[in-house]
Amino acid sequence: MANIVVFGSQWGDEGKGKIVDMLAEKSEAIVRFQGGNNAGHTLVVDGEQCILHLIPSGILHPGKKCLIGNGVVLDPVVFCEELDKLDAKGIDVSADRMMISKKTHVIMPYHKVIDAAREAAKSDSAKIGTTGRGIGPCYEDKMHRCGIRAADFADPALLKEKIKTALEEKNVLFKHLYGVEPIDADTVYDEVRSSVERLIPYLGDVSSAIQQANGAVLFEGAQGTHLDIDHGTYPFVTSSNTVTPNAASGTGCSPRDLDRIIAIVKAYTTRVGGGPFATELEDADGKYMQEKGHEFGATTGRKRRCGWLDLVVLKESVRLNGPTELAITKLDVMSGLKELKLCVAYEYKGEQIFYPPQEQNGMAYVTPVYESMPGWDEDITGVRSWDELPENAVKYLRRIEEITGVKVGIVSVGPDRVQTF
Repeated sequence: MANIVVFGSQWGDEGKGKIVDMLAEKSEAIVRFQGGNNAGHTLVVDGEQCILHLIPSGILHPGKKCLIGNGVVLDPVVFCEELDKLDAKGIDVSADRMMISKKTHVIMPYHKVIDAAREAAKSDSAKIGTTGRGIGPCYEDKMHRCGIRAADFADPALLKEKIKTALEEKNVLFKHLYGVEPIDADTVYDEVRSSVERLIPYLGDVSSAIQQANGAVLFEGAQGTHLDIDHGTYPFVTSSNTVTPNAASGTGCSPRDLDRIIAIVKAYTTRVGGGPFATELEDADGKYMQEKGHEFGATTGRKRRCGWLDLVVLKESVRLNGPTELAITKLDVMSGLKELKLCVAYEYKGEQIFYPPQEQNGMAYVTPVYESMPGWDEDITGVRSWDELPENAVKYLRRIEEITGVKVGIVSVGPDRVQTF
């Protein structure tokens, strides 16, 4: 069976969790390849909502192997909290079906402190909207080669020494730059000790597990392409590579192992936090999308900014990720809008361009060029096949295919698992 990569094509919150949950049924293993608990995947099964931040969305399917790759940064406290919540629902979260790569870097308490202190020190215009969960500082330590990896949890002496070393520099910053009290290394160790003991049975070689899988492996990304540290709207981005190629390096497999690549595309565009957003709406249509789509962040609870579907952004995602198909989510939210607009180009510095400008913050100075299409009034939440869609909904999807050059393979018309075809 073909291995599948699922990635977000916009600024996150596209509905990846639901699509992963659907595809997990026919996969042997599901693996997270980047990000941390700054992402939240919301699943609805039989009317019951479940929000996951670290554990792969496939955990709701009995017998599926769930893996956390080396490209993820893992908060051990949050991981244990998720274990307990799932266990309380009667879901098997034993080490027999879950594995954390020994190479996965671990978010420590001091990462969260420095994350919050930095954001608080910035002016309002300079804030990037970080979730304050220590994601960026953990990736920084990884690149600085002083990070703590999951395998270190099995060696208490090594773990204590690495915590002490990491705090030598950070305590100087806390005291002299941010006005924060220095942190004691023993206190940090005591804070994470219970999580350390619980994580040890889950440690393993994720790369080998992928290689030895007899069935399809499903690679689950977090956030979206335009939050990518290299290719997103820098500096308003996350701290990892969210694009498809990182599915290989973030798990320890060959790019040749990635067969089917699915771009998750919300039928309109949303963004949480700061950063440029060319098609953002602050009118009745934007409010309609926000309210009907229940657009609040699964992790932060923050209201999402809403706007028309930006096909310039989507074409860039196609260029960077090479999807074999599109999965359109929240198409039902568009029902009731009399006129729909698609952004097909930008006006930028006196020229019309069809891909985002490459200069830092260039997206803040573009003017969207729109095509208009008629909307539809029909409630499509009960639709279960392409042929049942209203004519104008089909035209909307066909136009997306034409401009991106990629076929629509999956359509979601509601939050529940069954509202997908």
